[in-house]
Amino acid sequence: MTEKEKKMQSPMSSNTPFGGGAMASGQRAKNFKRTIKNLFYYMKDFKLIIVIVIVFAICSTVFAIFGPKILSYAITELFNGLVKKYEGVGNINFAKIGQILLFMMVIYFISFVFSFLEGWLMSKVSQKVTYKMRREISEKINRMPMSYFESRTIGDVLSRITNDIDTLGQSLDQSLTQLITSVCMIFGILIMMFSISQVMTLVVFVILPISVGLIALVVKFSQKYFKMQQNYLGMINGQIEEVIGGLTIVRLFNEEKKAIVEFKKQNDILFQSAWKSQFLSGLMMPIMNFVGNLGYVSVTAIGGILAYNGSISVGDIQAFIQYVRNFTQPISQLAQISNILQSMIAAAERVFEFFAEEEEVVVKNPVLLEKARGEISFEHVRFGYVSEKIIIKDFNSHINAGETVAIVGPTGAGKTTIVKLLMRFYDVNSGRIRIDSIDIKNLKRSDLQKNIGMVLQDTWLFKGTIMENIRYGKVNATNEEVYRSAKTANAHHFIQTLPKSYDMELNEESSNISQGQKQLLTIARAILADKPIMILDEATSSVDTRTEKLIQKAMNCLMKGRTSFVIAHRLSTIKDANKILVMDQGDIIEQGVHEELLAQNGFYTQLYNSQFEDM
Repeated sequence: MTEKEKKMQSPMSSNTPFGGGAMASGQRAKNFKRTIKNLFYYMKDFKLIIVIVIVFAICSTVFAIFGPKILSYAITELFNGLVKKYEGVGNINFAKIGQILLFMMVIYFISFVFSFLEGWLMSKVSQKVTYKMRREISEKINRMPMSYFESRTIGDVLSRITNDIDTLGQSLDQSLTQLITSVCMIFGILIMMFSISQVMTLVVFVILPISVGLIALVVKFSQKYFKMQQNYLGMINGQIEEVIGGLTIVRLFNEEKKAIVEFKKQNDILFQSAWKSQFLSGLMMPIMNFVGNLGYVSVTAIGGILAYNGSISVGDIQAFIQYVRNFTQPISQLAQISNILQSMIAAAERVFEFFAEEEEVVVKNPVLLEKARGEISFEHVRFGYVSEKIIIKDFNSHINAGETVAIVGPTGAGKTTIVKLLMRFYDVNSGRIRIDSIDIKNLKRSDLQKNIGMVLQDTWLFKGTIMENIRYGKVNATNEEVYRSAKTANAHHFIQTLPKSYDMELNEESSNISQGQKQLLTIARAILADKPIMILDEATSSVDTRTEKLIQKAMNCLMKGRTSFVIAHRLSTIKDANKILVMDQGDIIEQGVHEELLAQNGFYTQLYNSQFEDM
């Protein structure tokens, strides 16, 4: 048995005839035929290698099938020699037996070589396919609109890139050649059995339907439990990720018991589906052993009668029994492969669904924008995340280059949505947005976004040194440029107090520095990037007053000479803005400078007074 065949068998599998292994878990594809077609088309670059793999798999199987028949000649020669020796008319011809055994070893070695080559080639193909898919998914992500990622969980996207492609690669490596080998083995063994004895072959065919029927019955009943097991395993993983990710909040609200109860509920369903699926697939083994033993007894009895009558030789009986033993192994493997194929096609279908997702519209003849001056105008902008619910109804505003514009208003007024439209994370339903008199729809998204920098409330720093995190805004920046940016952002002093200073390694959650320090680093990164348009979204909302003043000073340096949009709830931070846009329910209801808006005694005045009424 090859290594690949060993992998395919269950740990509880048996070598008895008509035996089978436990079923593998998997999900069913929605459209099996279409996904298979897509997969073969996707693998067209490897079709020559796959053809070679198929030829090698067939050759390996054919040479392996001849083994028992060749061995039968040696056993017959040994038996006849013993009979002659007993009758005193001759002796055992060990030289001839040795030649037969040597020839059999050569046959098995050739089979091994073909099996090794097809396994090696198929492993390379499967890994190249997964490599190609991961690369194309990575490229696809950069071409997809933000709406896709905002409407789906990160876990779902990650699952397609990791779990689904891993499942596809492993299943492809195991199932394709094993499928060819199993089919060749079945037909080859049938031919060999018929060549030895048609009577004994008919006996096998009488018992075979019982074996196949029981395998099909077990697969039918166990499959739904395997599917349920897979679904609830995913739900439990999602709940664990959610609870661990928000463990602080769970403990703060004393929701540990609720989380445990919910986990227990899903875990109980997982337990029920898991033990039923494993029990049903495991139940097949003793049943198959019993049916297989009946086959052995029948074949041996009939073979003995035929040998007594001189119809077949003793070696042929041994070869036939070995063929019967090997005959049911590929049948049970085909049952296992069917489940592996279902998992593979279901995974491939999810990957191809991702490839088929709508991409951002590519501008055919884009206008070149190297570095914007920063003049921006919103002209009758209308937008809704879904067409039935319009959020921005008729937004109009003109911002001169270098101005600081503050956008204020209650939660849900559409402040962040305006920023997303400016960056073309979404396209407007109607109206237009211009930068330097150019409609942003006529710009490449990459050209547009390389002119815009952002500092958000939720700081994003990756695992690496402080130097690497700041340089992320400009990868070719010198150390001196990084130091200068950090000094401008008021971050240089605290960085020098840290262990290893700029070479200090931030952990994955950046928990070894404070929230305010994180924000200063993101501002230093934005200063280093030196982009003409800057967006600051609630950049000081999650820090204390002292740190807020430090960050505000850094932000003032950042905004100097740039067109800046500041989204802020703390109105004290935007009193010096050149223009304040007051939004409510998707419209600008007031606009002007701080003193003008206060003098109007309108909505802005109410917002401002509500924050300082205690004072």
